[in-house]
Amino acid sequence: MPLHQRDLDEADAALVEAFLRANPSWLADHSDLYRVLTPPKRLHGEPMADHMAAMLRAERLHAAAMATRADGVLAAGRAAAGLTQRVQSAVLALIHTHDPTDCVASEFPGILAIDGAGLCVEDHLPGTRSLPAGAVAALLDGRDVVFRTTPEDATLLHAEAARLARHDALVRVPWPGAPALLALATRDSRSLDPMQGTGALAFLGRAVGAALGR
Repeated sequence: MPLHQRDLDEADAALVEAFLRANPSWLADHSDLYRVLTPPKRLHGEPMADHMAAMLRAERLHAAAMATRADGVLAAGRAAAGLTQRVQSAVLALIHTHDPTDCVASEFPGILAIDGAGLCVEDHLPGTRSLPAGAVAALLDGRDVVFRTTPEDATLLHAEAARLARHDALVRVPWPGAPALLALATRDSRSLDPMQGTGALAFLGRAVGAALGR
């Protein structure tokens, strides 16, 4: 090692040592640093043993945090897979029905594990909920799927399921007719997870539009 580099390292080490001697509790207050330190050998009694214990605690906490994160990722993956499968079942129901609006209202809640579903259209069509002109664009704001908590317009969108609509999802329904959306209501936010359900529900909205256009 070049002499000047060695001198620099020794000077840095001296500064670190001086700082720690002047602030004996600093390392204990920053226990996350124990994870990057080399464990001391148990040759000098309890103080060294305390540092080793602190390092072990830090490592265990890190391992527990990583395990919790892994569990969360797995749970999210299972939720996403479950919603995707339910959407696939809902699309199959649409394929076999002769009345898409009735299928949405009567079959979608059970298939999607939610409390209510309805087709909302800026028109007066049998089996649908009528919306004022411009409502779909205002509600979706350029998006295909919008997730909400405690919606204030639940009665307009969810009718008799309004009291159960603690959470809802509004899904664009593209079709040749008047602007339309699919209104899904649930008491349990896990049934309509914003982190997992956007793509699947957007596909469901397109499938409803295709069924209406048949």
